[in-house]
This record gives sequence, structure tokens and C-alpha cells, in this order.
Amino acid sequence: MERSLSMELVRVTEAAALASARWMGRGCKEEADDAATSAMRDVFDTVPMKGKVVIGEGEMDEAPMLYIGENLGTGVGPSVDVAVDPLEGTNIVANGTWNALAVLAIADEGNLLHAPDMYMDKIAVGPEAVGKVDINASVTDNLKAVAAAKNKDVEDVVAVILNRERHQKIIDEVREAGARIKLIQDGDVAAAINTAFDDTGVDILLGSGGAPEGVIAAVALKCLGGELQGKLLPQTDEELARCKEMGIDDIERVLYMDDIVKGDDAIFAATGVTDGELLKGVRFKGASGTTQSVVMRAKSGTVRFIDGKHSLKKKPNLVIKP
Repeated sequence: MERSLSMELVRVTEAAALASARWMGRGCKEEADDAATSAMRDVFDTVPMKGKVVIGEGEMDEAPMLYIGENLGTGVGPSVDVAVDPLEGTNIVANGTWNALAVLAIADEGNLLHAPDMYMDKIAVGPEAVGKVDINASVTDNLKAVAAAKNKDVEDVVAVILNRERHQKIIDEVREAGARIKLIQDGDVAAAINTAFDDTGVDILLGSGGAPEGVIAAVALKCLGGELQGKLLPQTDEELARCKEMGIDDIERVLYMDDIVKGDDAIFAATGVTDGELLKGVRFKGASGTTQSVVMRAKSGTVRFIDGKHSLKKKPNLVIKP
């Protein structure tokens, strides 16, 4: 892949963030998602690549989507798989809470897992704990492994978990082990990424969430030297059939990093929509907007944080086409 794609992809997530941030706290998650999707699609049309969406968003919550199989880019340049969530955290934006992101990931064609829109059990950690955790091990054993890897006491470890009834057993075991918990309502992509940054105060992600979001998070962690393990959790016969179509006959099979993101190169980009531990959200003042983004590349290991100031008068549609 061309290294220049990194900055091109930031333009895409910036546009989606600027468009959706106008809806913050207004209780309109579909409108926010639609704004992000439209802006992202418009800017993608200017990016020099031959992209195909292998993971789109929207099926699970019936939101607008960049659909699976959609071609993105100018049609000139590298052929890439695209995993995209124009607004990761539609409820977050609707309620004006933390950690909504505009996110996308790309890899060379054929290198991303075409995860169906179903639930996935996940465990994610940063670089220090790579190879130390096991999704099939107990919660307590994984907490002890992370503590040892990070030279902490178990009592100092922070596990981030989606606040769902299905996770009560995990929550109880974390508390019994003496570790601390950060419960989140939405946004497990941001939570998984946060495990790779000490400043966020998060050490491990536990529990189930969307499989497409798992793939996007895995790309980010590949760039950061972290790790995500997953197991698909089909809930219906239709979802079970989709797993078999993917060649996954054993539903208990663990998906490791090389199963989710093949090859040695991938790019992840995200722009904050609302404030989070890692990125600030969009700010508007008069005819300008400011954004904070992160872009990473697995091949080089480069991680860039980018502050942007955007003239909304000169770029009213969030894109200037060549």
C-alpha cells in the first residue's frame, strides 16, 4: 500500500466526525450516523485506491451503511479491503457521552476477515501483555497474566467491559479477583484501542460485542503491537450458516490476530466525535471546526496524532474534489 494513503484516510474520518458531531446530544442516532456515512462516502470518492467494503456498519441496528461489496476510491491505486464504521457509537453521540469515533481500517485485498454482523466474544490487550492472555482461560487467570506482564498488582489492573446483563458473570469475577472495572455503555472499539495506551488507564477489554467492530479494533492493535482474540457467537441458524460460509465450522474456534488481519501491513484511522480518553471530540466555533485524529500503519509501526482546523466556509460539504 502507498504510505500516502494514511493521510488520505484521515481526511475521510475527519469529514465523518465533523458531519456527525453536529448531532451530539440531540437524541437522533440515525441522523448522526447518516451524516457520518454520507460525508465519509463523499471523501472516499477522492482517495486514490481501489477499495471494496468487506465490513460495513448498520445491519444490526438498521442504520444507514456503507454496504458490504461497495467500491470506494477513485479506482486507481492499490486494491484494498475496507472495514468501516462511519460512527462508532451512535448512541454515544445521541446522548452526548464519551468515546464516539469515526473509524476505518484498510489492508491489502483479501487480508481482512469478512466478519458477519453478529456478536463476538473478545479479549484485547496492549503490547506488554501480548501472548500472555487466552480467551479460553478464566477471567481471573487473564487478570493475573496482565498484572504480571505490566508489573502491577491485580488490584491495580483496570478491565473495561460493556455494561450489559450478559456480562454480569464476568463483572462478578473481576470484582472477586480484586481488579477494577470501567463499565461502558457503548464504544468497544475505542475501549480495545485504549488498552495499548498507558495514559488511558485501561489494561484489558473483556466480553462480547460486534464482530465487525472486533476486526476494526484488531487492525488498530496490530498497528500498535497489541492483541485481540475473538470467538464468533452466532445467535440464530442464519448466523450459524454465515459462519460456515466463512469456513468456520467449529464455532468454538479462536480467531487470533493472523486470522483477523493477515499480512504485515494495514492502516487504521480514527477521528474523535465526542471527547474520549485518547482523542478529543469535535469543537465548533463560528465558521471553523477542530478535530483530533490518530492514524497508524502496521508495516512501519508509525502512530500519528493529528490536530486539524477546518474552514467550513471554504469546505462547506467537507470535501474539495480535485
